Amino acid sequence: MAKYRIKQIKSKIGSTQRQKATLEALGFHRMHETLEKEGTPEILGMINKVKHLISLEEIK
Repeated sequence: MAKYRIKQIKSKIGSTQRQKATLEALGFHRMHETLEKEGTPEILGMINKVKHLISLEEIK
């Protein structure tokens, strides 16, 4: 499985409650925070739902 580096680049203010909950489920607490996650189907689905709020980079 691939690993991904995810960074929150936009604020969750103005987003729907579901998108805010998805960001929290991914582990984000504040702007410009960077996380590394495994590319499981569950994580990739959550990334897809908030792709307009984050930047994504695959780690080799």
